[in-house]
Amino acid sequence: MPFQHPILWIHEEALGPYNPARLAWPDAPALFVFDTQWIENAGISRKRLGFLYESALECAVTLRKGDVAAEVISFAQRHQADGVVTSVPVDPRLAGIAARVESQYPLERLEPEPFVNLPRPPRLGRFSRYWREAEPVVWEGF
Repeated sequence: MPFQHPILWIHEEALGPYNPARLAWPDAPALFVFDTQWIENAGISRKRLGFLYESALECAVTLRKGDVAAEVISFAQRHQADGVVTSVPVDPRLAGIAARVESQYPLERLEPEPFVNLPRPPRLGRFSRYWREAEPVVWEGF
């Protein structure tokens, strides 16, 4: 999608310097939203919240909390954006949020460079489950 003035929605699956939206649009206004419903319902630990917060601070993003789709749409309106750019989410929760955003603004989803190429899609949930599958691939060839 050929945007002229997009905003970036940075979410927790690509919260880092290699976010494809940030790489494609380095000067665009960017937003990270702490999803209060997810935090409450999933019982997200303070340690994980701290990790997300510190990671977001390193990404030069505006921080908000609340309903993610509503905050992204509001941010786009404030910046008179002609679209929203984000990374392709794996988590169905984030895909649902993306669909809500897309109902109000054109949304471009960019594929992130994978940390590791697994033989099958990663199992969502605990990081330890993912790491059990990823670690042997990461260290392959060393």
